[in-house]
Amino acid sequence: MKLSLTTAQPEKNHKLCVIAGVFTDGLTPAAKSLDEESKGFISRLIKQGALDGKIGQVLPLFHLPNTKYDQILLIGCGSQKSVSPSSYRKAVSAAVKALTANKITEAVSYLTELDVASQSAAWKVKHHAEVIGDSIYCFDMFKSTKQEAPVFKKFDIFVPDSKQIKACETALKQGQAIGNGVALTKNLGNLPSNICTPSFLADKAKAVGKSFSSLSVKVLGEKEMDKLGMGALLGVSQGSAQEAQFIIMEYQGGKKNEAPVALVGKGITFDTGGNSLKPADSMVGMKYDMCGAATVIGTIHAAAELKLPVNIVGLIPAVENMPGGTAYKPEDILTSMSGQTIEVISTDAEGRLVLADALTYAERFKPDVVIDIATLTGAVVIALGYHATGLVTNYDPLAKDLLTAGEESFDRAWQLPMWEEFDEQLKSPFADMANTGGRTGGTITAGCFLSRFAKKFHWAHLDVAGTAAMMGGTSERRATGRPVPMLVQYLINRAG
Repeated sequence: MKLSLTTAQPEKNHKLCVIAGVFTDGLTPAAKSLDEESKGFISRLIKQGALDGKIGQVLPLFHLPNTKYDQILLIGCGSQKSVSPSSYRKAVSAAVKALTANKITEAVSYLTELDVASQSAAWKVKHHAEVIGDSIYCFDMFKSTKQEAPVFKKFDIFVPDSKQIKACETALKQGQAIGNGVALTKNLGNLPSNICTPSFLADKAKAVGKSFSSLSVKVLGEKEMDKLGMGALLGVSQGSAQEAQFIIMEYQGGKKNEAPVALVGKGITFDTGGNSLKPADSMVGMKYDMCGAATVIGTIHAAAELKLPVNIVGLIPAVENMPGGTAYKPEDILTSMSGQTIEVISTDAEGRLVLADALTYAERFKPDVVIDIATLTGAVVIALGYHATGLVTNYDPLAKDLLTAGEESFDRAWQLPMWEEFDEQLKSPFADMANTGGRTGGTITAGCFLSRFAKKFHWAHLDVAGTAAMMGGTSERRATGRPVPMLVQYLINRAG
């Protein structure tokens, strides 16, 4: 599908399916133009109750009377006084899905005319492009009957002001790159764990590395990790028949000696809970415990596609957490790469163990900032639901930058405190720390645990257990691709 921009008014686009918005309290400029050309036909339809303008409503029209238009698609946009980013994205999504359902091949969207909470035309173009990718995404790799692919050949996005074309062209590229990164992240997350093993993730990272000259990838095996003293990571892996992999992705977009942004992604390709075995129902969805790793790969792919002038290091500890005779046990004591010892209270709190050694490994790159991404705690879902990513940090300016990027990308986070009182919950009578701090403040105590391995750099932790995937009922499970949009926007903002 070819995405492009246009400044042409609807009357210049008779040959395309024209997408126009209808408010609960009026018409958008494009819809008014269509109404005038059709001698009030659209107004009469609205009065007759065919469309009342509620967000996401769709009314396809063919051969609009008194005009040359073959295809029109009217989209409900809510009240024109309160079009939020969420409303805008819902309207675009409804339009794209309607185009697909009606097998329309060429379209032009005038939904960018909506006044979205004072957002710029570039913002609207970027999100339009992202939502198109999200709305046509399908994962049917393992279905006998494949879903019919969208047949779009051409999709134009209207830019109201020709002076903004240059900014909108940049925004279009960003939206498409983010969409590609999100799709890659979703694909990896949606794969079953019998296919997406630690070695599969390593091979996929290598394949992405071969796609860009600016990107290099290497992988450490268990023998190399053992020499480095990664006892926490290897402790988690020792019950699995699958060998752990430590994936290192280096993107060189900035100056040679410029300190990189390090992205660390939890890559538990399946989490049974280990010897602290999860109940059967709670194990469904645990293939998504590697969504942090998938996010790192997807984010770096988008950054490389955009040729962002920043340096990025992606670190992915990829392991399975399995029970068995060789698996680690509650009350085992592990020695991390940092030399700090950890008493294992629950083998189901494994993500922080693999991240601990990855954070220590990050020190050798002398990063400007380190951001880890992990489906770490069920507690974050209780605290924030499925709407916001949990954020803890040892450096508030980094939190501010991430929160800002989250608002811009509509991939939002919420900062939680990391007071020393929470840190007290990690005390162990036998080791430097325990790997859990109990049920209360679980997301925060997990952050406090990780902070002990992040003392040498500015660091933030993103707990995406509620946002990276929908893990509920069997028909609802799906990867979302979050927080790729937030992280790419953060990198775009850093790059200026």
